[in-house]
Amino acid sequence: MNIGVLQFSLRLPESHSLKEKRMVVKSLVAQLHNRFNVSAAEVEDHDLWQSAVIGVACISNDKKHTNEVLNKALAFATTYDLELVESNIEIIDY
Repeated sequence: MNIGVLQFSLRLPESHSLKEKRMVVKSLVAQLHNRFNVSAAEVEDHDLWQSAVIGVACISNDKKHTNEVLNKALAFATTYDLELVESNIEIIDY
């Protein structure tokens, strides 16, 4: 079994309030879950209105598949009008 963890930081230049940020983040997290069957959530920077850190987790029995899913999820997240600041993928053999 493999556990894949993706964490990426985003800058939301068009966000002018926490309410606007939360609408964008909520939509992104829901789309990641629906399209890629992963768990996703905002994990840091909850009170900063132009910054978000998203965590995504995927479990699979194939390391290659886990890596592909997480890379596709990251690519999808960058299709939003958001700036990708940093990303990190870690795959743990369990």
